[in-house]
This record gives sequence, C-alpha cells and structure tokens, in this order.
Amino acid sequence: MTVIALLGIPWDAASSWRRGSARAPAAIRAEFTRARSYSNLTTEDGTDLARPGLLLDAGDVAIPEDAAAAREAITAAAAAQLHAGHRLLSLGGDHSVTYPLLRAVHQAVGMVDVVHLDAHPDLYPDFEGDRFSHACPFARALEDRLIGRLVQIGIRTQNAVQRQFAERYNVEQVPMAEWHLPRLEFARPVYVSLDIDALDPAFAPGVSHPEPGGLSVRDAIAVLQRIEGRVVGGDLVEYNPEADIDARTAVVAVKLLKELAACIAR
Repeated sequence: MTVIALLGIPWDAASSWRRGSARAPAAIRAEFTRARSYSNLTTEDGTDLARPGLLLDAGDVAIPEDAAAAREAITAAAAAQLHAGHRLLSLGGDHSVTYPLLRAVHQAVGMVDVVHLDAHPDLYPDFEGDRFSHACPFARALEDRLIGRLVQIGIRTQNAVQRQFAERYNVEQVPMAEWHLPRLEFARPVYVSLDIDALDPAFAPGVSHPEPGGLSVRDAIAVLQRIEGRVVGGDLVEYNPEADIDARTAVVAVKLLKELAACIAR
C-alpha cells in the first residue's frame, strides 16, 4: 500500500527578500486539520486522503542554523522516509529546500524527471553570491545530474542569465505568455515541485515574491491531473503566512496539497 510521508521544512533563510515561509508548514497543517474536521479530504479523482495508512505525518525537520548543515538535515530526513518505502510530500519553506530534497530522491530512486510550477525558473548559477539561494535549486540539481527532464510551467519572469542556463540544459518551459496545458508523459519516476507563486496573486496573495499574470488554481490542478507517470514525491513551497489575507492562500495550499497527494497516490 502506498504511504505518503508529509514532511514539514520550516526553512526560509535562503529567501532573497521577504521571510516568513518557514511558518508555512504549521499554517498549512492547521488549515488541513480544519478541512479534516469538515470531512473534506476526498480529492477530485476520488482519492480518500482520510483512508487509514495513506498519509503519515512525519513532523518537521529539525533545522540547524548553519545553512550547509540545514541542507544535510533536510536530505537526511527525506531520505529516511524514502528508504522506509514511503513516497514524499514536503511542505516548505522557501524553494531552496527542493535541492536537498532532490538529493534524497536521487539516493533512493535514481534520476527523476521534474514538473515545476513557478513564476520564476530558479535557474541562477548563483544569486547575490549564494549558490544555494531559493533562486538556484534547479541549477544545482541539473549540474549534479539529479534530474533528467525539467518541465517548467507558469514562468513569467526570466532574464538572459536564466534563459541561457535553460537552453544549455534543454529545460522545457511553458511561459505564461504562451500558456497551454502541456503533454506530461514520463518514463522515469516523476517529482513535482509546486511554488505557490506560480498562481496569480489574485488566487494566492500570501507569497514572498508575487508576480501578476499567473496560473489560476484550476490551471494548476489541471497540470497535476495531467501527469502520466509514477510520481514518487513532491513539494509545496513559498507560501508565506505573514503575507496572507484571511488565510486565503492557506486554503488554496491545502487544495493543492490534496491534489498533489492524489497525484502521488495514484
């Protein structure tokens, strides 16, 4: 039976501007508990997330203050769940957490393909002198050959440096200026990284780096439902409760968590 480990990563020290996403795991769990109290844990494809044994709350990673040690702690915690035979659904935290998570996934299952929803491609070779910034996780993962195909959806801010990196590594991008629902069929195991700022701020104001002109909630769900392949893990990152309005983004985050869990479970 599939077991999905829900792992919180309260880390935002690699964020380049506004902090606050370290509080996201607790805020998302609180909203998820509220949804559970309303017996609202059935996903759109009929997956019952309340089914005993399907979701395992693995708690939060204990994050050291040192950045390198923090990355090692994230990798170790994720690897423990994967080597126990669980699939992984992580709650960030800023997007820098995806790189140490992908290291753990690579250790457990080898190279994966990645579906990445985001306003930003996160492909800087380094950002403000930090190679492990939240603006760099996919540059590191590609350089380390942790991932094969990288499909990025929702991109709407990209400079020449990131564009050149994307071209060098044959990154497949669906920018918002050319938005369409792509074909998402994969032979390798799949990992899904969902940055909440992929959504237009009208749907998700509670992010650190809002970028107008983005996906709707319906668009994001359609992407998750279209993935064909064995999804071994995913993350939901960059929700910032301190920037939220009446927990509106928390509600959206839980909806996406549920649909991502269904994607992993099927």
